[in-house]
Amino acid sequence: MPIYDYQCSSCGHKAEVMRKVSAAAVEACPACGKETFAKQVSAPSFQLTGSGWYATDFKGGSSTAKKTETAAEASAPPAACGTGCACH
Repeated sequence: MPIYDYQCSSCGHKAEVMRKVSAAAVEACPACGKETFAKQVSAPSFQLTGSGWYATDFKGGSSTAKKTETAAEASAPPAACGTGCACH
């Protein structure tokens, strides 16, 4: 369930509200009661639970994590290529 940032344009009250995507928007400010409580544009806020890819594959930098090529390895031509070949 996503967490949305809301702010009242009348009193400035800010709050994080957990709502279903399909739920109606919150309009009444819990601080002043006016119908000026609006959703703000913000970074996504959620938490993954359970044993997901991060916990099993990347957390703690385990030796089973895939290693990426260094820049030198990625730019080096294959052994079959010579200098001045058209493929690089």
